[in-house]
Amino acid sequence: MHFLLKKVLGDPQAKTVKRLRKRAEEVNKLGPKYKKMSDKELKEQTNVLKKHLKKESLDKILPDAFAVVREAATRTLGQRHFDVQLIGGMVLHEGNVAEMKTGEGKTLVATLAVYLNSLTEKGVHVVTVNDYLAQRDAGWMGEVYNFLGMSTAVILADHSFIYDPEYVNKDHEDPRMQHLKAVSRREAYEADITYGTNNEFGFDYLRDNMVREEDQLRQRDLHYAIVDEVDSILIDEARTPLIISAPSVATGNAYAQFSKVVRQLRKELDYETDEKRKTVILTDKGIEHVEKILSIDNLYGAGNIRTIYHLQQALRAYTLFKRDKDYVVTKDGEIVIVDEFTGRLLAGRRYNEGLHQAIEAKEGVEVQQESMTLATISFQNYFRLYEKLAGMTGTAMTESEEFHQIYKLDVVEVPSNRSLARDDRADRIYKTETGKFHAIAREVQMLHTKGQPVLIGSASIEKNEQLSELLTKANIPHQILNAKNNEREAAIVAKAGQKGAVTLATNIAGRGTDIVLGEGIKELGGLFVLGSERHESRRVDNQLRGRSGRQGDPGITQFFVSTQDDLMRIFGGDRIASIMERLKVDDDTPIENRIISKSLEGAQKKVEGFHFDQRKNVVQYDDVMNRHRKAIYAMRREILKQQDISKRIKLFVEDEVNAAVRSSLATTDQYEDLIREVFPFDEKTLDRLFDTDADKFEQVLLTEARELYAGRETAFTPEILRKVERDVYLQILDNLWMQHLENMDHLREGIHWMSVGQQDPLVEYRRQGQLLFDDMQSTLRHDIVRALFHAEPVDMNQLNQPAETDLTRAARQSVDNVNRINESEEEYDEKDFKPAKPEQQVKKQTEQKRKKARKAERQRKTQARKRK
Repeated sequence: MHFLLKKVLGDPQAKTVKRLRKRAEEVNKLGPKYKKMSDKELKEQTNVLKKHLKKESLDKILPDAFAVVREAATRTLGQRHFDVQLIGGMVLHEGNVAEMKTGEGKTLVATLAVYLNSLTEKGVHVVTVNDYLAQRDAGWMGEVYNFLGMSTAVILADHSFIYDPEYVNKDHEDPRMQHLKAVSRREAYEADITYGTNNEFGFDYLRDNMVREEDQLRQRDLHYAIVDEVDSILIDEARTPLIISAPSVATGNAYAQFSKVVRQLRKELDYETDEKRKTVILTDKGIEHVEKILSIDNLYGAGNIRTIYHLQQALRAYTLFKRDKDYVVTKDGEIVIVDEFTGRLLAGRRYNEGLHQAIEAKEGVEVQQESMTLATISFQNYFRLYEKLAGMTGTAMTESEEFHQIYKLDVVEVPSNRSLARDDRADRIYKTETGKFHAIAREVQMLHTKGQPVLIGSASIEKNEQLSELLTKANIPHQILNAKNNEREAAIVAKAGQKGAVTLATNIAGRGTDIVLGEGIKELGGLFVLGSERHESRRVDNQLRGRSGRQGDPGITQFFVSTQDDLMRIFGGDRIASIMERLKVDDDTPIENRIISKSLEGAQKKVEGFHFDQRKNVVQYDDVMNRHRKAIYAMRREILKQQDISKRIKLFVEDEVNAAVRSSLATTDQYEDLIREVFPFDEKTLDRLFDTDADKFEQVLLTEARELYAGRETAFTPEILRKVERDVYLQILDNLWMQHLENMDHLREGIHWMSVGQQDPLVEYRRQGQLLFDDMQSTLRHDIVRALFHAEPVDMNQLNQPAETDLTRAARQSVDNVNRINESEEEYDEKDFKPAKPEQQVKKQTEQKRKKARKAERQRKTQARKRK
């Protein structure tokens, strides 16, 4: 049916290749023009093409750019791009996946699209699967780019390097890696071309959204990326997101200490509760009491955000959550939540935002420390941030649907330079795994004696070692590779095509390194690739087959399978085993049957479909989080790059006034406390405000709030206030974002139960996630305005010190808690602090009486207005 449709409608693959072949001819015609040029003239073409780019598109200058790179590679590396490699380069430039067989020179192909797109001066990232390949390719292809006046860098986990032909590092055995000179991370990203692994690019993106100053940013905007071994990175590794985490900044000691603090507070006098809304608010008296216990001048100062967080959770745990009603304590000292509707115990569930730890501290049981997620992103959403994305691999066609659905990438099968001469033999099927392993040993012995090199692929390190033991017993010399040392193993794999070589490797070991056949090996039949079992994915099997028969070389591949292998066992191996039993097939006798091989491929398709659904599920849920992440990171980047955010703050003040006016507490005795919590008005201002007619109340409150803000500028000076605003904004944003990540984690963990109630968990996750995000935005505004209005000027030396948040501090894995309570192991009590002087106490008592009288009068007026 598929063949018939192609016949009627035409093969889109063939059409694409035909179109690109015509463009390759254009490049060929330009070859003599650039061949005549001197090295200096050829290098100057980079500037010429950049000038053309100001008036023309990249597509327009493509033939010239490709011809220039081809000539530069011929002169520097002695390697001239084949026509099919030009086609591969065009596929990459157009933002698609180029499927090119092993040995077709994908590393060289990338130089075409990389050079062309780097002419925009926006930076190009080349993504590889390991540090060794990143260094090797940057040092190897760096020679071509350097010849053309382009800078090439590479980023590793702990180091960054730039290609410098004058520099020589003899610590590397591989000459291609000897010209890499150490530079800063930012310099590496400023290079025209940057090589690195997917993990490092992703982590640097997350780290950039955790810094305090603009000059600490590493990456530029994400412009264009070419992903080598694209199936491995965008498919195989896509099930696991990138996460930067640290032990929770809030230690158990902090929760215990604040539990002791709130026990000293008195109901009604120090705090007021609203059990219906499950809220608790400190009174003026309570604020002073806490400041006295903690020996701090201003509880709502910008440096005490973490203190307020701990205090609020401890107060909620102490006043609003009751034992044996809201939760129970087990004999093992575990706090278990009680479902308020059904009364069932919700084992495994925990209150978020530190409330659960606060209850644990209240009950005197062990406070469980949790790791805090500082930043997270899935590979799918990281790579979709690039303006243009492309990839290359030897095996992508089987996953073409996923590439299109998730990344909007089309897979183009690039024809080989020479036709394939490899012999892919039918699977050999054995009754038992033991019988299969003995058969492998016999086959390898025979091939080794003949001198034909053998590469044995296994699915795991465990199976690798079992086979190694068998080969050792049979006195067959061999190399064993487990993908542990990429640089050393690449060197061994490169020699796997020599006469008599036996190499035992996991499926990914030595990937990215071509196996070149030794002298006389072609006559022996080429490299024999022996698969010790079928993998869950056809793609991985094809990768193993692809190690043999490069560039038209002869080669043989064959899989040895047993009915006890995982894939066979799960998908009907017992039926085949019973047939073999009836036919009286012994352990050492195989059967070769195309029907069984086809059924195995059918099983692989089922497993691939299952994994695709898993990855799609990860993406769908992460897309919800991704919208939040994009909004917060864009906001954070904006704050980092702006020195003056006063317009934003003024809008926040207006929003807070609006929220206060529309508060449900407006007609209660707690309304004044709500106003004063955000706007610290003096008594006269409060009198004036509460004497205002109801219809003018909002305007008067807004006017007074603006005057209060203007007073901040007088107290701090405009220049200092701008810095304070920026620091407070980032500090509060970082804390709330970490809490939001935690909240979304908890929501994600429990959301699947929605399906029991006939609700779509994903729809509910989106809805509840949006509510959490909206709530975070509201809290952000409230906390920033409150912190700024309560902030007090400090010494200039303190102000010039870099202000840090828990996010930036924890990101460096050097946690230094904000308040001294967390740092101390002592228990604090009121008597541990110096009492105020008698004259200060008298003065304070007089002031308190005056405040109380005025508040009572304002409340009387409010009640009178309501009666009217």
